[in-house]
Amino acid sequence: MHEVAIRPEIIERVVARRGRLHLYDRLEARRTALVVIDMQNAFVAPGAPIEVPGARAIVPAINRLAAELRRRGVPVIWVLHRNAPDGGDWERFFGCFVAPENRSRAARALAAGSELQRLWPELTVQASDVVVTKNRYSALIPGASSLADVLRAKGIDTLLIAGTKTNVCCECTARDAMMLDYQVVLLSDCTAALSDDEHRATLENVIQQFGDVMTADQALALLI
Repeated sequence: MHEVAIRPEIIERVVARRGRLHLYDRLEARRTALVVIDMQNAFVAPGAPIEVPGARAIVPAINRLAAELRRRGVPVIWVLHRNAPDGGDWERFFGCFVAPENRSRAARALAAGSELQRLWPELTVQASDVVVTKNRYSALIPGASSLADVLRAKGIDTLLIAGTKTNVCCECTARDAMMLDYQVVLLSDCTAALSDDEHRATLENVIQQFGDVMTADQALALLI
C-alpha cells in the first residue's frame, strides 16, 4: 500500500479555490456503488506480465470495504479488463505501446478464458456482486463496457473507485465519470500504482479537478 499523501501546497490550492478540501458532506448508500477495477491475476499475481506489486497490498482493504458496503446495501461492481487474444480489438494500444515481442503474451493474458484474466483469488466476491468487462482504460467511454448501463439500471450517481493502476484505468474511469455527472470518490488506500509518485499524481489530479479523494473509512463515515 502506498504510504503517500497529497502535498500541502495542493491542499492549500484546493481550499483556496473552492473553500473546502472535500466535496461531499454525505453519500447516499442507495445511490452509491463500489467500482473495483482490474484486480485480476494479470495485474496482481507475482511475476504476471502486467504485474503491479502494490495491488496485492490493497486486497485486504478492498475486501473489508466491500463487506461493509454490501451490509449497507451498496452494490459491489468488479470491472475486468478483457481484450481479444491477439489484441486486435485495441490496436492503438497493443500495436503502439507494447513491444512486438511482448504483444502476444500481454494480449493472451487479458483474453477471455485465460487464468490471468480472472479476478485475484484472494478477493472476496459474493453472488450479489456484479462483474463487467471493459476493453479500454476507462470503463465509461462508449463501447468499452456495460458499466454505464448497470449504473443507470441501479439508479447510481456516486462511484467509489478502487483497484489498479491508480494512474491509468482508475484515473481514466474517474475522469470520465465526473464528466458524465457522477459524483466520484477515489479511494486512496484501495488503489495501487507502480510507484508512489504515480499514485500521488493521480490523487492530486482527481482532488483538484475530477472528484474527491478519501480513504475507505472516510467514505464509509459519510454514507447514510
